[in-house]
Amino acid sequence: MIDELVKKIQEKDAPVVIGLDPMLSYIPEHIVDEAVREKGETLEAAAEAVWQFNKAIVDATCDLVPAVKPQIAMYEQFGVPGMAVFARTVEYCGEKGLTVIGDIKRGDIGSTSAAYAAGHIGTVKVGGRVLRGFREDFVTVNPYLGTDGVKPFADVCAQEGKGIFVLVKTSNPSSGEFQDRLIDGKPLYEHVAEKVNEWGEGCVGACGYSAVGAVVGATYPQQGRVLRALMPKAYILVPGYGAQGGKGKDLIHFFNKDGLGAIVNSSRGIIAAYKQEQYAKFGAGHFAEAARQAALDMIEDIRNARK
Repeated sequence: MIDELVKKIQEKDAPVVIGLDPMLSYIPEHIVDEAVREKGETLEAAAEAVWQFNKAIVDATCDLVPAVKPQIAMYEQFGVPGMAVFARTVEYCGEKGLTVIGDIKRGDIGSTSAAYAAGHIGTVKVGGRVLRGFREDFVTVNPYLGTDGVKPFADVCAQEGKGIFVLVKTSNPSSGEFQDRLIDGKPLYEHVAEKVNEWGEGCVGACGYSAVGAVVGATYPQQGRVLRALMPKAYILVPGYGAQGGKGKDLIHFFNKDGLGAIVNSSRGIIAAYKQEQYAKFGAGHFAEAARQAALDMIEDIRNARK
């Protein structure tokens, strides 16, 4: 799967992933109102509004970007109907030729971690049938529990040709409370980077990159420079662009000399672009067109920075 992702990035010259994180406040009122008229003030109505919003965003941008990243919490908040839409969204994005990175941030031990891996990027056996759960191509993984929590995912990656992105240095302001703590003279995130290299040793693709990648926030460009050097074969998923303050010029150190090695995420900066002054001219009725323009602008910003 890492080879496929790299190929799509090269074909579209767009190391960009759109975060499908649909809070109801991001969804235009006319979509929510229509769903409520049809299904009442219910979780099913919320889920339907999310689906209609997602579908329009995907249809408007799928020719521009190689990947999407649905954040599972935005669906879980709507219970079972929300999770059904998560699954539907993953399936639809796959049909549109997009690589799907499930932002699930799972991390547990033993059979629990193995079950998470099976449900999202692996298979389960029911009687004589082998079935898939949510069908993502990659998922995000929390390494806090160590190898016991990550290895079941890495094993499934090797078996199924899928991939993971391990949280190394996250984009949020308080990430340093733990991640920047010095241990044996260097910050914790550097120790995690070393483990990412170890976990990814057996699953390097023909492209030269491993199926075990890393999450490093755009809001920490200097740490990104250090971590790029420490993890030469790890693809880096870079959150924090746009709404969290990251800009293209901050990202050059996340890429390798081959121009590859990183894929940058923007969520509300694209999907809720119509709410920004820069794209207000589109209005809520043309929110998908606003998202497309925001994606084009982001792609151009990153292209210029890489030059």
